[in-house]
Amino acid sequence: MQLTTRHLHLLWLTPTVVLGALEVDLDSPDSIKAAAKLVAYDLMKYYHGNESGHVPGILPGPPPDGDYYWWQGGALWGTMIDYWHYTGDETYNDVTFDAMQFQVGEHRDYAPRNWTLSLGNDDQSFWGMSAMLAAENKFRDPTGDDPQWLALAQAVWNQQADPDRHDDECGGGLRWQIFPTNRGYDYKNTIANGCFFNMGARLARYTHDEKYAKMATETFDWIKAVGYIDDDWNVFDGGHVPFNCTDVNRQQYSYNAAILLSGAAYMYDYTNGSKEWEDRVTGLLDGMERVFFVNETLYEPTCEAGACSTDMISFKGYVHRWLAVSTQVAPFTRDRITALLKSSTRHAVNQCTGGDNGRQCGFHWTSGVFDGKTGAGQQMNVLGALSSLLVLDADVPATNMTGGTSQGDPDAGATGPTLPELPPITTGDRAGAGVVTTFILGSSIAGLLWMALD
Repeated sequence: MQLTTRHLHLLWLTPTVVLGALEVDLDSPDSIKAAAKLVAYDLMKYYHGNESGHVPGILPGPPPDGDYYWWQGGALWGTMIDYWHYTGDETYNDVTFDAMQFQVGEHRDYAPRNWTLSLGNDDQSFWGMSAMLAAENKFRDPTGDDPQWLALAQAVWNQQADPDRHDDECGGGLRWQIFPTNRGYDYKNTIANGCFFNMGARLARYTHDEKYAKMATETFDWIKAVGYIDDDWNVFDGGHVPFNCTDVNRQQYSYNAAILLSGAAYMYDYTNGSKEWEDRVTGLLDGMERVFFVNETLYEPTCEAGACSTDMISFKGYVHRWLAVSTQVAPFTRDRITALLKSSTRHAVNQCTGGDNGRQCGFHWTSGVFDGKTGAGQQMNVLGALSSLLVLDADVPATNMTGGTSQGDPDAGATGPTLPELPPITTGDRAGAGVVTTFILGSSIAGLLWMALD
């Protein structure tokens, strides 16, 4: 690998590697920051986008080229923005900035044509939510004509609000996939709509534009009306359009509930503490504590007893981060949530005893024992958990009236993503088609296995 000036800069800033289990005093912010610095370093060893010959912004993949899909790059940078915001450590800010700018796409909407095969509404949203986080946390603003964080989040939201995406099937809601050619297009799920709701709530709070709040409220109401949230505040995964979304997939995933709770907390703040949104936050928190916490430790019930996909393995970190920010915009949850976060983080850290350095983290937190499997998702989880414990001393997410500096564009995203155009087929192409058909089919199947939830 050819080392650049930036690589050398990062090497100089590398924390001292300490062999042995990850040790931290959860009552000491300085100790938490020191442990988080080590976890962040171990996490970023999975990222190669700042090295020659690699694509900036993404983790190795997608399969079979690596374990990770495009959306997890967006999730990674949200994790790193929160890490910087909570700890003050700027080590990875340049890498984060470059990665998020590189992946904005041809139309500045986080819909690069290279990722059409795996570009769902939720995938686009994870990048959009990281851009929104950059605006809220006052992350370094791009200069000149480079796309601005708030405008990028608005572009994603505007495209998803368009009737072309937000159709009337099942009475409303977003489909999982953007393109009809992608498997899962006939599925309307909670995470796609939950992300849209979450972004709308945050845009409403940041810009004070009622249009975002109106559609956020309509989206939450639809999710509940269609049966994806039941009367006991269980949050289910989705349903299929051919069945009018009545064939509800009752699998429960922690990030579905957490994205809704966080969005509801933002709506609570936007509505100046309305009873309606307070009740929704409380109900979702009741459901989350009942379903996803075992002995006050975060647990993914759908897969931990069996096999979790690479996507599922990363959910716990998002949940910790989204619960943490909920305490800032809905302060009545603070005592209850921070107690859960601290207990869960304690168990998370206790099993970080693996890898060559003796501090790599696994996924099964409730056992307290390293499970022998490492990856970017596992490290993101524990970094998110440690960072979440610093929320009480962190600045509240900014708005354009409380110091936010990111510039917006209410009309961003006017040009939506399109399927790549294929060149005309030649005689030579037809002759070679039979040779490559088997390979293409195999690659397509591998590329779509991640959609197994369907």
